[in-house]
Amino acid sequence: MTSRSIETGTDHLMAEVSDGVAVLTMSRPERRNALSTEMGQGLQRALTECETATDVRCVVLTGAGGAFCAGGDVKGFAEGAAVSATRTFDQQVHAQRLDQRATSGVLYQMPKPTVAVLPGPAAGAGLSLALACDLRVAVEGAVLTTAFAKVGFSGDYGGSWFLTQLVGAGKAKELYYLSDRIDMAEAARLGIV
Repeated sequence: MTSRSIETGTDHLMAEVSDGVAVLTMSRPERRNALSTEMGQGLQRALTECETATDVRCVVLTGAGGAFCAGGDVKGFAEGAAVSATRTFDQQVHAQRLDQRATSGVLYQMPKPTVAVLPGPAAGAGLSLALACDLRVAVEGAVLTTAFAKVGFSGDYGGSWFLTQLVGAGKAKELYYLSDRIDMAEAARLGIV
């Protein structure tokens, strides 16, 4: 059995390759693995390496501590408001687009199989990352929600497009507009997991 670590540059994302499978673990359990800037940058680094590494045949994305990913770290956004104030709105939007392309975009276009393993809840951008993967498997007690309507944001990380491909435009709009929580029985019935 061959095994190695992938350097992510942060402790918010752990990455290991073992017997051809790269396992990327979002690791901020105290915040239900909410996406931080550091996690996003680490995910970009790891996915870039996985895409071309000859010892990686499959990529698994998961979360630590019983959650997949709570989406964007809204509390962290507020804490980092001073940093954001140094950039114009257009610069911030451009940076967000680049981050989304380098994470969910790369997961979706990865030439190797990608699997999201949901040990618990996936919400907002976290759900979008899972939807970007080729396959999604989840524990029975996991729940999914688009969550964006609850925080006054539009969907991001490609989630609205990915969800439309899986469940159709009408159901995807319903899930985005109402931000209902979906249990795994309903997610399986809809073909999401």
